[in-house]
Amino acid sequence: MIRLLAFLIVVFALGLGFAWLADRPGDMVVTFNGYQYQVSLMVAAVAVVAVVAAVMILWWLVKSLWNSPYTISRYFRVRRRDRGYQALSTGMIAAGAGDGALARKKTKEAAKLIRSDQEPLIHLLEAQASLLEGDHEGARQKFESMLDDPEMRLLGLRGLYLEAERLGDRNAARHYAGRAAAVAPQLAWAAESTLEELTARGDWDGALKLVDAQKATRQIERDAANRRRAVLLTAKAQSLADSDPTAARTAALEANKLQPDFAPAAVAAAAALFRQNDVRKGSKILETAWRAEPHPEIAELYTHARPGDAVLDRLNRAKKLQEMKKNHAESSMTVARAALDAQDFATARREAEAAIRMDRREGAYLLLADIEEAETGDQGKVRQLLSKAVRAPRDPAWVADGVVSERWAPVSPVTGRLDAFEWRAPMERLGQLIDSRDDAPETTVPAIEALAKPASEKPIDTIEPVTAGSETTGQGTDRSEDQVTPVTAAAFAAVPADAEAVEPAEELTRLPDDPGVDPDEEAEKSPRRFRLF
Repeated sequence: MIRLLAFLIVVFALGLGFAWLADRPGDMVVTFNGYQYQVSLMVAAVAVVAVVAAVMILWWLVKSLWNSPYTISRYFRVRRRDRGYQALSTGMIAAGAGDGALARKKTKEAAKLIRSDQEPLIHLLEAQASLLEGDHEGARQKFESMLDDPEMRLLGLRGLYLEAERLGDRNAARHYAGRAAAVAPQLAWAAESTLEELTARGDWDGALKLVDAQKATRQIERDAANRRRAVLLTAKAQSLADSDPTAARTAALEANKLQPDFAPAAVAAAAALFRQNDVRKGSKILETAWRAEPHPEIAELYTHARPGDAVLDRLNRAKKLQEMKKNHAESSMTVARAALDAQDFATARREAEAAIRMDRREGAYLLLADIEEAETGDQGKVRQLLSKAVRAPRDPAWVADGVVSERWAPVSPVTGRLDAFEWRAPMERLGQLIDSRDDAPETTVPAIEALAKPASEKPIDTIEPVTAGSETTGQGTDRSEDQVTPVTAAAFAAVPADAEAVEPAEELTRLPDDPGVDPDEEAEKSPRRFRLF
């Protein structure tokens, strides 16, 4: 569009020039070799323009003839290159589709038409074809040859990294990933593998630098970078807790500032402050984390912030935590533990039962069993509570890749993944729910009408269930002849050894399509009833 506009401007300028000359008549006289030539000014201008145009056309013809060999060779070279790129494109598509034979065919065709030093993708296609054919050794050699080319170095490192991962050689894979991350930290695969290597050997400072590089290149979001920094700083604080308390405190406080609701960071920061007798600031950090999400490690450290405190002082601190997060099972469990240590069994039992009502889990029943044993020593009730604990869902713990840990760790012991541990209930035992019949009040089983029995049939003697606090007798209380009560384990225990055995009642057979007893006929029959148990 711009070129067309410029051409129109030039034509318009020439037209204006010729019009200007036409409006101003005059003659031009030229004397040459004794002759005098006189022409008008317009004719002279046209002649000059024609001569210039003729010279330009002549120059173009001469230049075209001179460059014709190069032009012809370039035409064939471009045509050959287009065919090569077409073969390369078809080969890449075939490699992506998993057609190894077509990929190898197009690789040879592209190599004939295009020089490999001009188009590096030929090396990639050849390596992909080797992988599809199962020639992993040839593919590795091709990837290694790419390391000499600066343009193909990252591609070669990526291929060698994947081959090392396929063989399960994690050290080699991390080596190639580290070389790639040093050149291009924005590569996600290289940065993640290098981060795992750094955290595996405890190089927390190197891992922090890599996370900062990821954040600078916008490979990860700001929130994700802050989370990773908090995890790494917490791990650094834990590793320096004994050797360098000052550095551990600095790292833990920075981690807590990045993630105030991260329980391990809060615990590490508070523990570092407690070691330096800064109980007030450490307690505030734990209180903030407790309000976000109650955690037993926070409660344990908070209640034992001052080693010299009495058991009643620890109980008061536990109640203070409960006031911050009411109607939460962990709050009640914290108070119950502190009350058990203080021998306040009434408070401990009340809070443990409240925790069970809010969240039925193993730890609550175990705590209630400890309270029962410490207060009454009733081993029967203790065993009953322990049996409930066995059937209850497990308490939350630090879980990562199927591994359950009592303590938080920065990386997974299985995969080496950073920030893999989560605070949740383990899933090894599924469906272990509390049997509600142990806690639910007894309900009367509805009676079901039965068919009338023959008159000749002997009535069944019933056995009364024995209730707690009542004396056990050898025979049940007299009842109606046609009323049968459920047989319980206590009733069986109350039957004397010399009691007469009773034959089981004859079972009535009911067809699947039996519509049941007609109400009119039922009124005419004997209202003999029995209970199912």
